[in-house]
Amino acid sequence: MTQDAQTPAASPVFCPLRDAQFAWALAIICLLIVAVYYQVLGKLVSDWWQIPDFSHGFLVPFFAAYLVWEKREVLRGTKVTPSWNGIAVMALGVAVLLLGVYGSELFLSRVSLIILLAGVVLCFGGRLYLKELRFALLVLLLAIPIPDILFNQITFPLQILASKLASSLLPLFGVPVLREGNVIELPLMKLEVAEACSGIRSLMSLFTLAVFYGYFLEKSLWRRVLLVLASIPIAIAANAVRIVGTGLCVQYWDPDKAMGFFHEFSGWVVFLVSLVSLYLVHRAMLLFPVKRRPR
Repeated sequence: MTQDAQTPAASPVFCPLRDAQFAWALAIICLLIVAVYYQVLGKLVSDWWQIPDFSHGFLVPFFAAYLVWEKREVLRGTKVTPSWNGIAVMALGVAVLLLGVYGSELFLSRVSLIILLAGVVLCFGGRLYLKELRFALLVLLLAIPIPDILFNQITFPLQILASKLASSLLPLFGVPVLREGNVIELPLMKLEVAEACSGIRSLMSLFTLAVFYGYFLEKSLWRRVLLVLASIPIAIAANAVRIVGTGLCVQYWDPDKAMGFFHEFSGWVVFLVSLVSLYLVHRAMLLFPVKRRPR
């Protein structure tokens, strides 16, 4: 018995994750990237280790890897449409790398790696692959220390803001103060809100953890964005409270202990308080349910 017409079988979606040739090509590309960027990556890891403000960088690659792993089923079902535009994006990444290396700008050298990875995904996977992996690539920006010129522009205003907040709160507890710039004069000694006490450390770390927290514990996009934005005033307020606590210890306890043990230990306590505050903000958001649009 014959059929007049046969329906052609649906061609399976090509999955590069299951293709041995593709896997070898990807491995070679990864080795080439490591060969080119090993010095850049080595210095980046060194900065994570030596600069407390960016120690959270160790967590970011693992989070990005988890995001890719979580997308594995979606990626297996995503149609691969290699694009020549990826070559242009990779060339842009290499150009930014050269600009960073010869211009002695570490930030550009590090950002160029993310641009290059985006070009590799676009070249071999296509636009749909890049769309699925864009968040994982953008998350990697959190692991890159901000450039010094921007760091200095952020740090000094934070120092002044922390000084103003602390000098406004201390009189409420019976501590007379006189503020000159980022220096708070107490009856027993002067408190200088130095760069390390500006709150930039807790701000960067809390901002990164807010991204992690929002992703794992919140499904609504607008709530995730609000949580990340809320981490900024929370970190600033928490740092001001830390300075107030130091001032109270100087006035009513022991100046040496206030500037020693308490100053170091309070940093961890205040950061934990910041995390609790972020959790409370999230709980407050849940009081306002998201309205779903009718289909």
